[in-house]
Amino acid sequence: MLRRDFLHTLAAAAATATVPSALAAAPRAFPLGLELYSVRTAMRADPEGTLAQVRAMGYDEVELLWSFGNFGRTAAQVRAALDANGLKAPACHLAPEALLTEWPRSLAMAHEIGQQFLIVPSLPAETNTSIDAWKRWADHFNRAGAEARAAGLWLALHNEPNHHKAIDGVIPYDVFLERTDAAVVRMQLDTGNMLMGGGDPFAYLARHKARYWSFHLKDVIADRTRDCDLGQGIFDFARFVREVGDFTGKPAFVEQEGSPDPLASARANARYLRSVGY
Repeated sequence: MLRRDFLHTLAAAAATATVPSALAAAPRAFPLGLELYSVRTAMRADPEGTLAQVRAMGYDEVELLWSFGNFGRTAAQVRAALDANGLKAPACHLAPEALLTEWPRSLAMAHEIGQQFLIVPSLPAETNTSIDAWKRWADHFNRAGAEARAAGLWLALHNEPNHHKAIDGVIPYDVFLERTDAAVVRMQLDTGNMLMGGGDPFAYLARHKARYWSFHLKDVIADRTRDCDLGQGIFDFARFVREVGDFTGKPAFVEQEGSPDPLASARANARYLRSVGY
């Protein structure tokens, strides 16, 4: 080996040694987020320390759990912890009842934390058996969504597996999409939940792409009964990233609900998404 080649190889090896992981060296096209439900046990034990770990994994954003009371932290404490770790929280999950009882307060808190999306993850039990209940909640979303827009914010619905189960021959999620006003209500597409419910995320993305402004990136095993580490299941994330195309202003959050080691899975999932071009 020529001396100049040896020195080049040595320099390259030294540079590689300074990079803690492949994730740190990978191109970062869009902010990568983590839904904090994925690491809920760690968050209950140590919210600030867990946020620091999440940031060290390469995540840029988190989705907050207002329905969990932000793990005992006030809006001001949440904002301080996010700022201290260089994280943003563009979205939160909150209970549907908030639309009816404390909506102005929720809008004010979103501004305090610096959020853009207030997302309802599921609807009350009445929607499990009644299309009319879905229609009533769609009307609630239209009203609350208009108020959110007036405040410079967005209201959205996140899909659960049962949202794709027919009621009297009708898919309730489709009723909600049709009845809500796209000008004031947006949607968060959970890839794994849709698969577990029997839906096709690619088909919904093709038909309703303009409605989807946030995503839960979730993989599922072959029989669609539970989630798993990204890339270990049946969903083609490389294709999904290509078909969404531009994630600008569309926060995407990794969510894995049933990992035996949530922090290890969160770390592996971040690496995987960067490897497929996100």
